[in-house]
Amino acid sequence: MTVEAQLGVSPFDVLHQGISERTGLSFGTVVIALGIVILVLWVPVRQRPGIGTLLNTLTVGLVIDAALRLLPGPDVMVGRVGFLVGGVVVTALGMGCYIGAGLGPGPRDGLMTGIAAWGPRVWVVRTVLEVAALAVGWALGGRVGIGTLVFALSIGPLGQFFLHRFHLGEPLTP
Repeated sequence: MTVEAQLGVSPFDVLHQGISERTGLSFGTVVIALGIVILVLWVPVRQRPGIGTLLNTLTVGLVIDAALRLLPGPDVMVGRVGFLVGGVVVTALGMGCYIGAGLGPGPRDGLMTGIAAWGPRVWVVRTVLEVAALAVGWALGGRVGIGTLVFALSIGPLGQFFLHRFHLGEPLTP
């Protein structure tokens, strides 16, 4: 939804776009490949993968490629803004649901929760990771817009909000 809104994609999607444009790989293929690379970064933060990790890593990119082929973007600004807001909320809701279920986070979320386990708040870690992805993606030619800023500043707090509501294990710190 955020890609089709054409108002700027999420910071990690700026990175995916930049890599896709530099390599000629599809957007979804880059999402999968980068996910595998990020899993290597889990080693120092001692994050453990689960079945959700595997499914996320191997399927999200395929779903994105299919959705980009099938989901027409809105032509009017109000529709584009709706797609942007909806995409951010759905992303945060999904993060809260699948991480909260305890089936293992996706690569990017696992890196976030692994670092947050050392003490920083989830929203702070997520925001820092999003800004770093944005910087590298922009340098590689990914497209940035107002939606990028909206995503970068809201996904951490919204993700933490939904994690607290859907977490099935021990209570999370605020």
